[in-house]
Amino acid sequence: MHPMTETSLATIRTDALDIAYEVSGPVGGPAVVLMHGFPYDVRAYDGVAPALAAMGCRVVVPYLRGFGPTRFVDPSRSRSGQQAAIGADLRDLMLALDLGPAVLVGYDWGGRAACIVAALWPELVRGLVTANGYNIQNIAASVHPLAPETEYRFWYGYYFHSGRGREGLRQNRRALTRLLWTLWSPTWWFDDDTFDRTAVSFENPDFVDVVVHSYRHRFGLVGGDPAYDAIEARLATTPVIAVPTIVLLGADDGVDPPESEDDDVDSRDNGDFDGDESAQPVEFTDLRDVRLVADAGHNLPQEQPHAVIAAVKELLV
Repeated sequence: MHPMTETSLATIRTDALDIAYEVSGPVGGPAVVLMHGFPYDVRAYDGVAPALAAMGCRVVVPYLRGFGPTRFVDPSRSRSGQQAAIGADLRDLMLALDLGPAVLVGYDWGGRAACIVAALWPELVRGLVTANGYNIQNIAASVHPLAPETEYRFWYGYYFHSGRGREGLRQNRRALTRLLWTLWSPTWWFDDDTFDRTAVSFENPDFVDVVVHSYRHRFGLVGGDPAYDAIEARLATTPVIAVPTIVLLGADDGVDPPESEDDDVDSRDNGDFDGDESAQPVEFTDLRDVRLVADAGHNLPQEQPHAVIAAVKELLV
């Protein structure tokens, strides 16, 4: 392996977390941060990170709170999975590493974190590659039902609202998350080894708490960590994202299947059943492209890494 593409595991402390991350590429190269979602981990970018590092990028791939080796600093702190927390985690990581303006890439939870940082702290962002468009949740609108053919896809979230679902995730986390992989990426074949390399991240002692809180908070069923109240208040205004942005849509996404490349990327549900976001339309003011990626489901970077690499390259020019 070329020295520039060698990957190392490191940890950095922020106010809330000891964030574990994989890093590759030359120090001082243009920074790219790759953010995974639920139920995935950094392995989703194994086909992306080496190529970007070989291009001379400084590539950082963090484990989200509740995943892999990332740990909370304070044992008594709320194991919040709310959107403001994961957005703040990404901001804090970037500041702690002194990355400078970076291209952010994300999908699912990671796409939410990337969109939040791009919206609220654009000075940290050179460009944004986001799967499924605008991922910031409209929690106030979450009480409005969606069409039945859309609602059924989100059974897992409703399941986590109950004590039964919480216990089901605790007892059956591998079987449940593997089922989600299959349902959300129906055209992607993966073997046991591929799944197992990621599933070890779900053994994090905070995984269940963080996941359950995330899927309850986004419906307003539970409160958040007060430390993030100010950020949540800003997100409630559905802030505009003004940085250069490329949106990728998995053509076979089993959570939120796109209708076409003209699908409304500003009001899509993004797998998080947030209600009628079109009631408060939001925009990307520097949207460079919206791309429908063939043979890709919800785990787009792992299924079609070339699409992510190409988008990042364009934003680095």
